[in-house]
Amino acid sequence: MAQCNLRSTPSSTHHDVNLGPSANPHAKPTDFDFLTVIGKGTFGKVLLAKLKADNKFYAVKVLQKKIILKRKEQKNIMAERNVLLKSLKHPFLVGLHYSFQTPDKLYFVLDYVNGGELFFHLQRERCFTEPRARFYAAEVASAIGYLHSLNIVYRDLKPENILLDSQGHVVLTDFGLCKEGVEPEGTTSTFCGTPEYLAPEVLRKEPYDRTVDWWCLGAVLYEMICSLPPFYSRDVGEMYDGILHKPLPLPPGKSEAVCSLLVGLLQKDQHRRLGAIADFLEIKNHTFFAPINWDDLYHKRITPPYNPNVEGPADTQHIDPEFTREMVPGSVSRTPEFNAGTSANNTFNGFSFVATEDSFL
Repeated sequence: MAQCNLRSTPSSTHHDVNLGPSANPHAKPTDFDFLTVIGKGTFGKVLLAKLKADNKFYAVKVLQKKIILKRKEQKNIMAERNVLLKSLKHPFLVGLHYSFQTPDKLYFVLDYVNGGELFFHLQRERCFTEPRARFYAAEVASAIGYLHSLNIVYRDLKPENILLDSQGHVVLTDFGLCKEGVEPEGTTSTFCGTPEYLAPEVLRKEPYDRTVDWWCLGAVLYEMICSLPPFYSRDVGEMYDGILHKPLPLPPGKSEAVCSLLVGLLQKDQHRRLGAIADFLEIKNHTFFAPINWDDLYHKRITPPYNPNVEGPADTQHIDPEFTREMVPGSVSRTPEFNAGTSANNTFNGFSFVATEDSFL
C-alpha cells in the first residue's frame, strides 16, 4: 500500500498523499461548477459537479484532511482509494475517474449515478416483488464476489450504499469500510458496520471472515421483500439480542427458494453460512437464482425490472428529499452519518447552488 502522510498545516503540499495511478496533478477545484450536495459522511461530502471543460456531470467526493488526521483514518482512506482503482473493472461498482488534492482536501471524481439509492426506492414502495429483489441481489452478489476475488471484504452492505444507474442496474458505492488483504481463509477483527446489518460474529467481537458480506446480503434481501431488516427494533439492545440469539422470523407467503436462501445467508454460525466454503459460487448456484443467467447479468443483457426514467445526467429526481433540506431550518437528517443538502445563490433543477465546494463543506 502506498505511504500516506496527511498534514493540515499551511506547509502542506499536493504531494502529502500518494494518490497512486488515480492522481491527476493538473486538476483543481475550479475545474468544476459544484451544484448540490448528494451525500454526506464523516470526512466530508459528495457533490454533484459539472466539469467546465466538457459539461459532463460527476459525483465529487471531497474529504477534509484535518478530520482524517484527527481520527487517524489515513489507512482507511487509502484502502478506499485502492478499491476505487480496482472497481472500474466491474459493471456494478462505482468508477473512479481520477483524484487530486489541495493542501486541505482530497477529491475523488466518481461516476454520477442518478437512479437513486435502493433505500430511497424501498422507502417509497415498502417492499419489492421476489423477481425484482432477485435481480438486485444477483447484481450485488456479483459485485461482492468480485471484491472477494481480490481479497477485499466490503463490510458495509446496506440499501443506502446500493445505487441504481439511469437504466436501473445496481451500482455499489462507498468503500470506506473495505478491508484489503483478507485471504480466503483469513480473518479480520475491526468492529465496524451499520447496526441493522451487523453479523453475529462482529457483534461478539470475534475474528470474522468474508462471510460477513453474505450475512449483509441476506439482511438486504430480507429487507427488500419484508420492508425491514431481520431482527429490526428501535431498541438497539433488543435488535442485537435478536441477531445473536433469536431464530430468523421467516416472512409468510414467500417462496420456498427465497426462504431457503435467507436461512443460508442469515446463518448465525459463520462457518455454516452459505458462502463459507466456495464463496460467491455457492450463492450463484442457489435455487433462488436459478432464473438468472449470470453471464447475461454481468454484461447487462438482462432488462432491469424497474427503470428510473431519468431525464438526463443532471436529473436529481431520485435524490432523497431529506438530502435537499439540510440547509432548511428545522430539517432532520435521515441518519446521523449520511445526509446532504443545498446552499443558496443560483438555481439548478430547482436546487440552489454556488460555484465552489467551500460553501457546502
